Amino acid sequence: MPRTEVSITRQRLTLIDDAGVTLRRYDVSTARNGTGEQKGSYCTPRGTHVIRARIGEGQPVNTVFVGRRPTGEIYTPALGLQFPERDWILTRILWLSGCERGFNRLGEVDTMRRFIYIHGSPDSVAMGQPGSIGCIRMRNTDLLELFDLVAAGTSVRIIEA
Repeated sequence: MPRTEVSITRQRLTLIDDAGVTLRRYDVSTARNGTGEQKGSYCTPRGTHVIRARIGEGQPVNTVFVGRRPTGEIYTPALGLQFPERDWILTRILWLSGCERGFNRLGEVDTMRRFIYIHGSPDSVAMGQPGSIGCIRMRNTDLLELFDLVAAGTSVRIIEA
């Protein structure tokens, strides 16, 4: 099974096969507040995680999700202007769960209970620089490709370097 590594410094997600060969690289956008595991910090959590759930298979590109459910809306720039403060979660969701008890799992540092995802974003959102409120944002086309290449249980390691 492939694994992924997210570099906070490089703002890049790398998909790696079992032999350690890089299969894909994607520019991402992690938290503008930097890294951290604390609930309410709006930071991207570090450490080893797994994809706990894959959400949105079969939904159209730019499907808007709220609470991990499609709202029936399809994102457009006009919708973005209508709701400028909304944190857009689009197309697909890879919901992460921490694996390191006391660091990114359970209690006030639980990645899954913080609702940290890898998810799609509007095309206007810059990648390659921090900007999210904790999640890992991707371009929709990149996310669609990644979604088809990973399964629930895939390892996601988030590192600073």
